Amino acid sequence: METYSILRQFADSWMLLVLFAFFVGVILWVFRPGGTKAYENPASIPFRNENKPASNHAHDEKEA
Repeated sequence: METYSILRQFADSWMLLVLFAFFVGVILWVFRPGGTKAYENPASIPFRNENKPASNHAHDEKEA
């Protein structure tokens, strides 16, 4: 059998199952019970400094 046929058969069978299992694992990881607290801070980033841009002074204080 040529290489393309072997790789095609592998991709159609086992790799499909591996990628599906990876997808389900990522979904379960994101929606796990303790995940809410971990994502609250990053989720609010677009809404910070709503009225004016952040000043460089505030940014420098956070880095220190």
